[in-house]
Amino acid sequence: MENLKLSDLMRKAKDAFQKNDLKTASLFFNEIIDSDPNATEAYFYLANIFHMRGELGKAVRGFNRVLELDPHHTDASISLSVILNDIGKYEEAKAVFDKANQHVKMSPQQGLAEPHVNKKFSLKHYEIAEMYGSYQRWDEALFEYNKAVGLDPDNLEIRIKVAKLYSKKGFVSKAFEELKRLKVEHPQYVPARMALGLLYYGNGNIIEAQSEWQNVISREPSHAEAQMYLQLSRTATETNISV
Repeated sequence: MENLKLSDLMRKAKDAFQKNDLKTASLFFNEIIDSDPNATEAYFYLANIFHMRGELGKAVRGFNRVLELDPHHTDASISLSVILNDIGKYEEAKAVFDKANQHVKMSPQQGLAEPHVNKKFSLKHYEIAEMYGSYQRWDEALFEYNKAVGLDPDNLEIRIKVAKLYSKKGFVSKAFEELKRLKVEHPQYVPARMALGLLYYGNGNIIEAQSEWQNVISREPSHAEAQMYLQLSRTATETNISV
């Protein structure tokens, strides 16, 4: 009966967490821990909540508690390492990362160890970049996005984020460079062409913008966003001509 109650609490806690209702999620996770002091998963989620709130000291203690209960918890190790690195404890961060990486390499999937770990690191840096961006701290966000790209070059969405931040900071030529390179390397990746079209349009290059959106439509005829932008650009051009 107790296990059913804890299972139900965990389901409710995760649901609240997914909805970004961190206060409710925290209450549920703490209730789980009160009933089961060895609830590793609950500690892990709580530590993530502390991290998201910027309560880094509590987050560090939370991830350390997870590792006390499960020394091979890779996600907790990576999260802890990211925080330690961010607060300047580089040697501690490296030690935690190396230990986690060594464990992954010794696992049956050892051939995937480095990419596996790097993708997890990349995700954490991406989350931190998004957090900085929500507070309009563009330099820190750009730094974290670039870290994320370096660790997971296959995550093309991050490269678009980088280009958009370059543009936001006034480095338009670097934004163009990033998106053009992305388009050449991944010609089938529609979001790159959409973003490049918007950048062209925002800088008065209407014909180039229309060309990118037309290309998208030729690949995906029902792409509503490309159709909308193309129509708007044509209307704007006609208006300018008539004036």
